[in-house]
Amino acid sequence: MNKTELIDAIAKEAGLSKKDAGLALNAFTDVVTKELKKKGKVQLVGFGTFETTKRAARTGKNPQTGAAIKIPASVAPKFKAGKALKDLVNKK
Repeated sequence: MNKTELIDAIAKEAGLSKKDAGLALNAFTDVVTKELKKKGKVQLVGFGTFETTKRAARTGKNPQTGAAIKIPASVAPKFKAGKALKDLVNKK
């Protein structure tokens, strides 16, 4: 599912126009992004948690040449699914 399909599904599920659903989705992603930039986390009980994790600097290899390269330390976004979401996905 891409962003346009997600907006269509949200509009249908919530009884909104596609424009309003698009604005809501953009607002959600903007708020989550801003919170993660501040090293915060967004927890949606039952759905999951968006947070950041630190990656240490490390040495990697260029796959084409095999030469060693230094990969700098970074902060990466992470999503951890909640129990209710896991249970629904695994329900048979």
